[in-house]
Amino acid sequence: MRYRLGLTGSIGMGKSTTAAMFADLGCALWDADAAVHRLYAPGGAATAQIGAAFPDAIRDGAVSRDALRSIIAKDKTALPRIEAIVHPLVQQDRADFAAAHPDAIGVFDIPLLFETGGDAEMDGTACVSIPVDIQRARVLARGTMSAEDLDRILARQMPNEEKCARATWVIQTDTLDHARAQVRTILEQIKGQLPHA
Repeated sequence: MRYRLGLTGSIGMGKSTTAAMFADLGCALWDADAAVHRLYAPGGAATAQIGAAFPDAIRDGAVSRDALRSIIAKDKTALPRIEAIVHPLVQQDRADFAAAHPDAIGVFDIPLLFETGGDAEMDGTACVSIPVDIQRARVLARGTMSAEDLDRILARQMPNEEKCARATWVIQTDTLDHARAQVRTILEQIKGQLPHA
């Protein structure tokens, strides 16, 4: 792969929308959440291992995320054990993707990029960002989680300010046009760093 860009950002910041903008401009896109869905599907690489460790997590031959959430809520040791199974499989999926796209600029959509040390494998990083009040409004407007659920997720994530400080680029996602313009600028800068670009 000619260049690996790690794309991250807290929940509700517009990361998936921004990732799609990179893909629209010709980048190869790898999505960590989609990789986990593949691993958790019937016959997925994580299904048998998680089933062996947590039989109650399997529904219809697949790993149930809802069941995992309730297991994690009841058992403090569950999350590290699940991560020990899933993280190496996700890392392998990412390596396979990079090997399959040798000539591409790859964008790696990874919610916990800095938290898991994934930034060490990247040539550069970009963090999407908006003010916290807009973030909360966006997430709660989806109607898929409560304010308490959101607070619990945010408590596990690195603060937005710290992610932005560590990132090579920060993309403000206040409007689609503004975000798209920043994505184009970043791609021009990346292409400028590449030989024979």
